[in-house]
Amino acid sequence: MPLKRSEFSAFLKNFLNLLYPDLCCSCKTILMQGEQHICLHCRSGLPFTGFETDRENSFTALFWGRVRIETGTALLYYVKKGVVQQLIHSFKYRSDIRLGRFLGGLLGESIVSSELYREIEIIVPVPLHPEKERKRGFNQSKVIAECISRAMDVPCLGRVLERSGHAESQTRKARFARWENVASSFSLRQVEAVKDRNILLVDDVVTTGATLEACANKLMEAGGVRLWMAALAISS
Repeated sequence: MPLKRSEFSAFLKNFLNLLYPDLCCSCKTILMQGEQHICLHCRSGLPFTGFETDRENSFTALFWGRVRIETGTALLYYVKKGVVQQLIHSFKYRSDIRLGRFLGGLLGESIVSSELYREIEIIVPVPLHPEKERKRGFNQSKVIAECISRAMDVPCLGRVLERSGHAESQTRKARFARWENVASSFSLRQVEAVKDRNILLVDDVVTTGATLEACANKLMEAGGVRLWMAALAISS
């Protein structure tokens, strides 16, 4: 008796898993049934911040005296050579978009669980320079923002901001140099889309906050904007 289509699909998936098993993005062990991208052992050890429940936290402290935000959160602490760096590098530089969506979904779940983010009306990702986005094939902040959008059931507007300057890499720059590098790198394309709106601004990793500050200042130019912020990770 021939296999039904659903049975054949399940058989094919199991066969391929034998040949090419899914591995944990952190420890590289074979994932068990029900595990996605990260094994339960590694997931239990992830350094979650818990910021989503605190209006004032280490994330919001970065922006004191710089730009007014309602509150902000990051899902994880980022430590060089740590597991979070591994995960984010796999997402950004090895184009593991499925992993990025998984992490973005976790961030979205944490935000939805909090009363502090109930007033958000739209989500805006930090843009990449068009040349870099073409080369990479995607904007990691937009991938994350779209996951949060689905979790919150509010629209993600991916073209509100534009990266107008091809800023140098931020990786090795000090705080003031980072701010100076990005301060004039963004422009606001859709003023009416954000005027008088409650906005969640989304980035991937926050170090000094210079990029988010520059984007926030541009959004504020529209007038009447209230701002929240979120990221996958924050440097500890």
